[in-house]
Amino acid sequence: MSPGQDGPRSPAPGTGEPWGRVRPFSIKTKLGALVVISVLITTGLSMIAVHTKTELRFITVFSMVATLLITQFVAHSLTAPLDEMNTVARSISHGDYTRRVSENRRDELGDLAQTINVMADELEAQDRQRKELVANVSHELRTPIAGLRAVLENVVDGIAEADTETMRTALKQTERLGRLVETLLDLSRLDNGVVPLRRRRFEVWPYLSGVLKEANMVASARATMGSGGSHTRTDVHLHLDVCPPELTAHADPERIHQVVANLIDNAVKHSPPHGRVTVKARRGPLPESLEIEVLDEGPGIPRSEWRRVFERFNRGAVRRPHGPGSDGGTGLGLAIARWAVDLHGGRIGVAESERGCRILVTLPGESSVPS
Repeated sequence: MSPGQDGPRSPAPGTGEPWGRVRPFSIKTKLGALVVISVLITTGLSMIAVHTKTELRFITVFSMVATLLITQFVAHSLTAPLDEMNTVARSISHGDYTRRVSENRRDELGDLAQTINVMADELEAQDRQRKELVANVSHELRTPIAGLRAVLENVVDGIAEADTETMRTALKQTERLGRLVETLLDLSRLDNGVVPLRRRRFEVWPYLSGVLKEANMVASARATMGSGGSHTRTDVHLHLDVCPPELTAHADPERIHQVVANLIDNAVKHSPPHGRVTVKARRGPLPESLEIEVLDEGPGIPRSEWRRVFERFNRGAVRRPHGPGSDGGTGLGLAIARWAVDLHGGRIGVAESERGCRILVTLPGESSVPS
């Protein structure tokens, strides 16, 4: 494109209109009309003065008064919305995100009003999420801390002995607290973008087989230790289905491990006794792309919750959604899975299923590697 050539313009915020587009009621048009009207008034009065032989000083006074009145009218129409925007911006700076600017104009000030309102909406949503995050984290931390404190107080007061069973109870609460802190740290790293992607090509079958074996080993070890929680369910059968068997993918194995492990954990928690969780892997539409499905036999997710299921600390609206031995988790696993998929430029969501819940992950493969 040559230096003087006009290219496509990006849309103005909140308007969908390109920058630089001439609006019929823009401020430039109004100011131009003000100048033209002032000149016409002065010219007209001068012509009247010539024909009627009126003194020039009277015509000058009338011309100045008329021009000042029109200028005052135009200036008020421009400064009034600016005063309103200033008031709303001052309220936002003081933490009040409920006020909005009127959007009844079709000029640059109307675009600015829309932008301020969009900014206020986003700040209000972020403030609400921050408050919910603090409240939910406080609630999640309170439960294991209270349980651990009760066990230790009983030992100190002589009510209970520091035997193996008591220490296992304390260990259970400590591990639950550790899992929560670990997931919060993972989510914080993902939010701040400090988790680099180390993409490489790998074979899907042995990789996912190792993820499933690790999930079974962790569940069995924790059940043997009596640590409780959602990881003690050993009655759920994990099944792997990869087609074709030689399927390969191009992604960050560590991050994909995080995605699949959290999806399996969520599926196991929602499975009925002796249920079945199936992990499917198929080739995607692009080279080295990958589609992963995790299906369970639980109660499923209502369609109204499909969008919210990946929000932080969201545990769903299904009554008794968790299987035996499950503590319900923290509501962070699916949020972490979503952010890890987003890092790859992929998609994750709930898909249609005849039974239970089916979560589909699509990774774009080698074409998504940034240059």
